[in-house]
Amino acid sequence: MSWEPPSPRVRELIRQGARRALDPPEEWLRELDEATLSGPHHAQISDDPVLAAATRRANRSNLFFWASANIDRPGARVAPNIGDVPVAVARDLVRRGLNESALDAYRAGQGVAIRRWIGICLTLTSDVDELRELLDVSCRSITTFVDDTIAAVTELIAEQRDELAQGTHAERRETVSLLLYGAPIPRARAEQRLGYRLTGCHTAAVVWSEGAHADSAVLGRATDLIAANAADPRALTVLAGAATRWMWLHGAPDPAALREELAAEPSVRVAVGSTGEDLAGFRRSHIDALAVQRMLARLASAQQLATHDEVELVALATSDVEAADGFVRRVLGDLAHAQPDIREAARVFIAAQCNASHAADRLYIHRNTLLRRLAHADRLLPRPLAEDILGVGTALEILRWRGTG
Repeated sequence: MSWEPPSPRVRELIRQGARRALDPPEEWLRELDEATLSGPHHAQISDDPVLAAATRRANRSNLFFWASANIDRPGARVAPNIGDVPVAVARDLVRRGLNESALDAYRAGQGVAIRRWIGICLTLTSDVDELRELLDVSCRSITTFVDDTIAAVTELIAEQRDELAQGTHAERRETVSLLLYGAPIPRARAEQRLGYRLTGCHTAAVVWSEGAHADSAVLGRATDLIAANAADPRALTVLAGAATRWMWLHGAPDPAALREELAAEPSVRVAVGSTGEDLAGFRRSHIDALAVQRMLARLASAQQLATHDEVELVALATSDVEAADGFVRRVLGDLAHAQPDIREAARVFIAAQCNASHAADRLYIHRNTLLRRLAHADRLLPRPLAEDILGVGTALEILRWRGTG
């Protein structure tokens, strides 16, 4: 597709608008992200924190790429964006087993971008003829840029798929996929391919980084820490994406000790599944680890590590985040906004089965201090704690993992 170059006046208007687009309000970026990540067709991306973070980076990359090009050569056709960010997106889509249809998210973003661009154009000129030419050229430019970028990234996906198919890790990924989906692959053959025993107990983990530049060495150190913590030198690690590793261990890590060890790798996050027996446990634990990962992403939790045992109830209670937030407000009332030590006293007291001595020991405070904090919490609750222990405990756990606890 080509078009006549715009008039000098319209070129200058495009340049002015592109400068504004280079510094968009946060509200615009949030709207762009919501459009590309919302809806059932984009659930596979939005539910995966690594893919969701990569999509947000791609949104900004595409916006700034187009705007910068129109400052340099306003109104000219913009080359497709095939920089580091789109390449990383293509790599992760392939390693997740997704295809080119995932790029429909770019078109959802295109609608938001055009609407916001029209708003900018309406502030640049009141001359009807100038505005008509400005909108015709620039909207065509945006649409063509998105089409060209999707076509270029589609080619990258094909290249990444071919590259992945040639690697030894592809065999592991394929074997794990067969096992997870219940394909009739002989156990002995699967064990030979994976170098991992499928009998006995298994605990799965998902290890990932949401940073713009995932460091495979950092992820490797994290998986080594997890394996050492579980005393399993034969742990299975599968490359699920540039910034994601899937793990299986014989046994289970110690969450408290692992949290301390992972503090040395702050860019890494870990979701640990349940522990189960044999092949059924291998599958179930992985499903549970993915559920924990989705919960952390859904709640925008700052917690570095979460285990299925810790968050199973919270994951179920927060499948609808808006409803969960309403539940927390109703059940906790003013306690939701109290000092963290007051909320934590109530949470730990409930977790200790309402045994004040045990709760005080866990918090490393005097029993009388705990009782004063519990009395304060009781005054802030809409109903006395004794009348709604289950509800208050659940709401406080949601707050804890919500990142506001």
